[in-house]
Formats: sequence, structure tokens, C-alpha cells
Amino acid sequence: MAVVGTGTGVGKTWVAARTLAELRASGVTVAARKPVQSYEPAELGATDAEVLAAATGEDPAAVCPRMWWLPVPMAPPMAAAVLGRPAPRLDELLDAVAWPAGTAVGVVETVGGVRSPLADDGDSADVVARLDPDLVLLVADAALGTLNLVRLSVAALGGRPLVVVLNRFDAADDLHRRNRDWLVERDGLRVVVGPQEAAAALSSGVPRR
Repeated sequence: MAVVGTGTGVGKTWVAARTLAELRASGVTVAARKPVQSYEPAELGATDAEVLAAATGEDPAAVCPRMWWLPVPMAPPMAAAVLGRPAPRLDELLDAVAWPAGTAVGVVETVGGVRSPLADDGDSADVVARLDPDLVLLVADAALGTLNLVRLSVAALGGRPLVVVLNRFDAADDLHRRNRDWLVERDGLRVVVGPQEAAAALSSGVPRR
């Protein structure tokens, strides 16, 4: 499975980690991979790889190889340039994506939005195309602007099996409800409103320990 977002800051890592934690608690063997991460070290208590590792019980270096921890808050190819390192390329990032034996649900989380450069020669949509996952979780904010961003992101992903996760959804917020209903009723998308619903959507037919 791939986890992508409509943009930076929509909560991809939080949704991915909480969804994996829900599945793990129900007896599903899970693992996470983040091929590359760039970040502001002064502002983070934990990197994305560390958050995902805490959810799955893995080593953060297994989630994201240490050579691709880039402590500059820019798109990874730009961060690498600032650090004086070679920019990552898709082949080398994806060659490192491997799953432990017995993994029932493996999640690859990308960076930024669907068209955000993740490597010198590709973006998150290219990662999804190359991985060809069984399912894509598209994480979006529930608030103003989400219809445009979800529609653009879905188009860029090329019609793959997809579930939209509306993060920070407030059932008491009229706009949030209308956004969800529009995506379901007008666009025919499958929409859930948090990690518990995302885990439930994924859990059917997944083997337990």
C-alpha cells in the first residue's frame, strides 16, 4: 500500500502511523517504508521514519535508510543539493524497499504532495506507478480547498484503487461534511475520516497472527 498526500502538512505520517498501529493492535503483521525524508531537525521531536517505526515496532533505519535522512526542510533533491550530496534517484530509493518475512500489510509513505519531487528523476506519483500497490491511501485535509486538491491528486494517480482519508475531520463542521459528501456522491470516491476507518477499510481479508 502507498500513502500519499494532497500536499505538505496534511498529516500523511500521522495517518499512516495510526493506521498501522490500529492494524498491528488487531494482530496484523505490518511494516513501513519511507524511501527518503527531509526535515527541519530543530523543529521535530521525531522524524517521519521514527514515528512510523514506533507504530510498526521496526528500527527507524529499516524504515528509511540513514543515507536518505536529509536534515533540510525542502524537497529531497533540493535538500541533497544544499547538503552537498548526490540527489536521490528513483531506482536506488525503490531498490531499498523490501519487506520482512510475514508482512501482511506493508506501507510506503511518500513526501509532500502527489507531484512533489521525491527524487531527481521522479515524484510521488512516479513512486506509486513504479510500486503498483494494491491500494493507495490519499490523505487530505477536510477543510476549504480539499475538493480541488483531491481531484487533482486522483487524476495524477492514474485511476489506481484508492481511498481518500480526510484528516482532521470534524463531523460538527458543515463544510467538512459537505466536502466528504461531494467526494463520495459527485466524484464516486471511497472516503474515510480517520485512521480507525482507514484500518477497517484495509483489514478485510488481511491475515492475523
